[in-house]
Amino acid sequence: MPIWTVNMQLENASEHLCALCKALKLRRRRAAESLYNVRRYAKEIQVKPFHGAIEKLTLENNFFRQVIFTGEHAQLVLMSVLPGDELGDEVHGHVDQFFRIEQGEAKFVFSGTEVVLAHDGDAVIVPAGTYHNVINTSKTTVLKMYTLYSPPNHPDKTVHKTKQEADAAEAAEHHA
Repeated sequence: MPIWTVNMQLENASEHLCALCKALKLRRRRAAESLYNVRRYAKEIQVKPFHGAIEKLTLENNFFRQVIFTGEHAQLVLMSVLPGDELGDEVHGHVDQFFRIEQGEAKFVFSGTEVVLAHDGDAVIVPAGTYHNVINTSKTTVLKMYTLYSPPNHPDKTVHKTKQEADAAEAAEHHA
């Protein structure tokens, strides 16, 4: 391979890396602001422990996203993803995320390349800073899962009935 080709590839990689760093700094700032607001909220009210039949609650949930518990260090969210739909590529700079599949099959894509298939009863953990997407691979079955964020990632009691509603809320938050 000619040296100028290697140099061009390195320059392109360097530019891409710079763009990713800028995006991560912006997301890190937003995550810190979100965490501050969640912690402030948790101190304003007395957070009560959560107890419930999580599998039953997850299977009965028909909302794309429903926050059912927010504490200072963790958040429990029920999710229902329509056949063929996905969460969308995302990264949480300072948030670890645990997923548990209760119904259906999901394709987890990490950093755009690594793929893991998960089924009923499987758990997947996404470390902070990892680009990821979750795709419902079924053409007929709704994907039912819950996720734990640590620390919290959404305002307490958030409910997004559809993915479109969730996307609109995210866009409004990022442009506010």
